[in-house]
Amino acid sequence: MPSTSKNMRVIPAVLCFLLAVAGANSSAAEAANSGWPTNRPAQLRQQAAGTAMLAATSTTGGRIVAVGDHGVILLSDDGKQYRQARSVPTRTMLTSVTFIDRNTGWAAGHDGVVLKTADGGEHWNLLRQQYGQEQPILSIWFGDADKGLAVGLFGMALGTSDGGATWTEIKLSNGDAADRHLYRIVATASGTLLIMAEAGTVFRSEDGGKHWDVIDSGEKGSLWSAAAFSENGASTVVAVGMRGHIIRSADDGKSWQPVASGTTQSLTDIAQLSGRELAAGGMGGTVLRSTDGGRRFTLEHSAGDEPITALLKAPGGKGALLFSLAGVVSGAAAR
Repeated sequence: MPSTSKNMRVIPAVLCFLLAVAGANSSAAEAANSGWPTNRPAQLRQQAAGTAMLAATSTTGGRIVAVGDHGVILLSDDGKQYRQARSVPTRTMLTSVTFIDRNTGWAAGHDGVVLKTADGGEHWNLLRQQYGQEQPILSIWFGDADKGLAVGLFGMALGTSDGGATWTEIKLSNGDAADRHLYRIVATASGTLLIMAEAGTVFRSEDGGKHWDVIDSGEKGSLWSAAAFSENGASTVVAVGMRGHIIRSADDGKSWQPVASGTTQSLTDIAQLSGRELAAGGMGGTVLRSTDGGRRFTLEHSAGDEPITALLKAPGGKGALLFSLAGVVSGAAAR
């Protein structure tokens, strides 16, 4: 179990970003209670679009799927009208979501929860749970229907080869970086896997996650998200993190260079909108935009005071959809 001193590290790196670590110190007795959020299905909420959203993605069919607090999963086929998934078996906080096609996807979050859908997000099944776990899953990724990774606090890394039915612990490092908080899994244009982590650390694997190298990006703060794309044949990655820091790699994540952001607001997510156009969002409703593949960024606008927790390409390629701790940011699209 992580020590108290380790728990204190969560405060600047996660609590401001992912709300509170719900139930992190709950006892096993409480976990066994039928009232534990993991044991109760998510309720349909009248104002579901106003629920804190923590991650979003789009299926290959273009459907938007966003996940957040209370087990709420929002679906939209146009980026304007949102509705709740028909069946979600848990009310625990969900922090990550990924799809490999228009139907098959996974979501994960607190209490070690992993969910799976086979119908585009309408219905979800519970694959994994660990009541009261102090290491919430912060990012989940699948390369195909079988192989996936999940990461979280204090160096927690899990792998599966059966679609999430069973999970095995993975050791990323035996050195000082072994207990780094792990925030985001990204697959580059060349297929390399990167994990953006605490203290400017990037974990890198060229063999599908069997072996990992520890890369010092040169940054000191946490790296919370990254966007990977191909530019003129080069596997390019742009990562964002604390205090407005942005770094860029043009060699598949092997080396990194700092990029001026023009803000000191911490940046929580970044996405490729089209070609060389990127958008990043963060604290204070900050939204940045780049039109040159992440070499330069300008302040696009401030979407209110709530932190932007997720953004992604809008349907039709018209700007970015924004999500925050106040839910869907209505009418706000970076252009």
